[in-house]
Amino acid sequence: MSSARIVRSRRFLLVSSALIFFVVLNMPAALAQQAREPLPPVEVSAPPSRKQDRPAGRDAASARRTAARRPAAMTAASKPVIPNAPTPLNSNAVAESASRLGLTVRETPATVEVISADTMREQGYRTVSDVAQGAVGVTAGDNPAEPSAFSMRGFTNSQINTLYNGIKIGPQNMTSRIMDTANLEAVEILKGPASLISGEGAAGGAINFVTKQPHTGAIRNEADLSYDSLSSFRVHYGSGGSTNVQGLDYRLDVSRSTLNGFADDTNTKTLDVSGQLNYRVSESLKVWGAVEYREDRGKAYWGAPLVPVAFSGSHATAGIVSGSHVSNFNGANLGRVTIDDRTFNTSYNVLDNRNVAQEVWLRGGFELKLAPDLMLKSQAYGYGAERSWFNNEVEAFNTATNTVDRSRFYVAHSQRMVGNITDLIWDDDIAGFGNRLVTTLSSSYLDFVRPGAANFPGDSVSLVDPNRGYYGLLTTQQQTARIDNEALSFEDRLKLTRTFALIGGLRVEHIGLDRNSIDVNGLEKANFPFTKDWAPVTGRIGYTWEAVPGLTFFSQYATGADVSANNIFLLGPAQNLDLTTARSYETGVKHLLWDNRAEWSFSAYDILRKNVYAAAGGQTLNIAGRQESKGIELAGSIRPIGPLRLWGNIVYVDARYADFDFAGGSFSGNTPPNVPRIVVNGGASWRFFTPWPVEIGITGRHVGDRYNSDANTVTMNAYTVGDLYAFVDIPRTGFATVDHARLTLRIRNFTDKRYAIWGDPFYPDQILLGSPRTCEISAAFKW
Repeated sequence: MSSARIVRSRRFLLVSSALIFFVVLNMPAALAQQAREPLPPVEVSAPPSRKQDRPAGRDAASARRTAARRPAAMTAASKPVIPNAPTPLNSNAVAESASRLGLTVRETPATVEVISADTMREQGYRTVSDVAQGAVGVTAGDNPAEPSAFSMRGFTNSQINTLYNGIKIGPQNMTSRIMDTANLEAVEILKGPASLISGEGAAGGAINFVTKQPHTGAIRNEADLSYDSLSSFRVHYGSGGSTNVQGLDYRLDVSRSTLNGFADDTNTKTLDVSGQLNYRVSESLKVWGAVEYREDRGKAYWGAPLVPVAFSGSHATAGIVSGSHVSNFNGANLGRVTIDDRTFNTSYNVLDNRNVAQEVWLRGGFELKLAPDLMLKSQAYGYGAERSWFNNEVEAFNTATNTVDRSRFYVAHSQRMVGNITDLIWDDDIAGFGNRLVTTLSSSYLDFVRPGAANFPGDSVSLVDPNRGYYGLLTTQQQTARIDNEALSFEDRLKLTRTFALIGGLRVEHIGLDRNSIDVNGLEKANFPFTKDWAPVTGRIGYTWEAVPGLTFFSQYATGADVSANNIFLLGPAQNLDLTTARSYETGVKHLLWDNRAEWSFSAYDILRKNVYAAAGGQTLNIAGRQESKGIELAGSIRPIGPLRLWGNIVYVDARYADFDFAGGSFSGNTPPNVPRIVVNGGASWRFFTPWPVEIGITGRHVGDRYNSDANTVTMNAYTVGDLYAFVDIPRTGFATVDHARLTLRIRNFTDKRYAIWGDPFYPDQILLGSPRTCEISAAFKW
């Protein structure tokens, strides 16, 4: 690694830290100044306050006087929306990952979805993959090589940023894990390039996981537990509120789960402990600190092997996969393929397999009101993770022996990351126009050590009742990667009229990558180490126009840039090291109507990504010149009468490669893996307002055909699944010490549909199957 760049990166972090300490040291002077010029009371934990929309230009004063004389007419035209109050599509929520301006979903010129903790509980979302499956146009698969993998708008895996409380910790396909939802306040989904907010942004968008936060007020406690027909269980306890110390609020959550798979000897066990303290030093200053420990331990399911129809005979299944396949592992030509029904519950993993991760977060910062229209926010963070995979990962049917060829793989991560994000928020008029500007200075330093297998033990086992055996001899080698990132960004919202706003931003950053690779003898490999630097400039520009109260039109143009590989350790020094870049055009409409009981949204987009690397099977990459995606999204929710709620969404996407030529062939015109053309979600519920209210509901999901590799020779067939649920709310009279209790019965996949949920393009000889029908009972208490 270049010593000069290490010094530069550390200097940048020191400068960021110095800025924070300078502000802290000068807080007494700032507070003294405020004492001489008293400020109105403010709540610094909330997003920047939204001033009443100001008319533009020199007629502003008279327009304000006119508006003041007719408040009744404004109220009659549109029922006011209480700030942060839920709406049918939750568009009144503020998504920090979509904009630093503190805008609601409706005020943001992009497609944003916020799934709240209440929705997660009501819909029975146990993991973040469940949440994604219920979102508009998003699909997910927990393939164990890349857990919590997502697909949206024609892009997958590391083409979608994964954020934790707004912080990116590295490539999604290397750092994501299966995560329980119990400790989450919300999941935010931003569609399209996300560089402006999250840095090094991928083309598909960003998914942000927000941990539960402290609140000011009486202490509230909650407890949840569940058990299902696979003997899975979950338990969670949470507590938060104001303490006896004036100005000190807290939040603590502890959750534990064991989610058993439908395949033999497969499961995932999770533990998550998170806590945060907020302390209001004064009306103008808040300091806070947070800590989180997460752990997951699993025995992984790697899927069912593709098998020739001719071999399976009467055991061949229809409707799961179709097409033909030639194995890139053993070269076998399988012809027409199927999933053999004798393998539905089979694990081909070795008996001593493991899939483990431990993660620790430390975060802290402050929010300081410097002046009535000026706020400074800053947070520093540290993150550490230890991950390891020790599995048999390849399951390739061999037509010469009619057995399943297997291959082992081991890899581990030791990751450390430190960083800082500082925002200066200015909210004031410019020549009579309402304006809000956020200037952000951010820096991070990521150190990644990756010991991995230097040999790949293998064997062959029978398709039915395989002798799973053990991993065998392991020899290792080591790779390292260091990524430093420094960025300065600006985001601004200018209200040209009471209803029309221009919103834009610009991000200038430096990305540095240092790679090294050591063989089994401890010697550096050829062409290593190597260093590469980039300085992308990305941003977005758009508008929102509230044509009539509640009806908002929007459009935007956005760009993104990221390191040009699906996996930074597969990117070799001899390969093209240019950045992958993306641009997106999007337009749409958001409408809240009918006294806030109905809401719908529509968007259309066109995304182009250049210099794309794609999985070629095994541990290799092909370069695809361009990846294009066009589509439309429509979502709606309505409560026509008190007891009835209806909701649904439909997404159409046309995604394909262009200029994807390589030695021996071309995939130009093909669709990327795991990208369905059609995704439809829908649901309905009816509430009986009895002394103990009862609600029954049904949800359904249709996912279109997808491919498991860039070759597009094997199709994972379309599927439709549905869930049923019923719950009863028990008031305090039922449990004397509990304010509210809910008992729920849920049947997942009630038709017991067999389907393919995901395909790993690095392992195209096997397919991950979706879970069959399961029943779950759960109880939730609040007091």
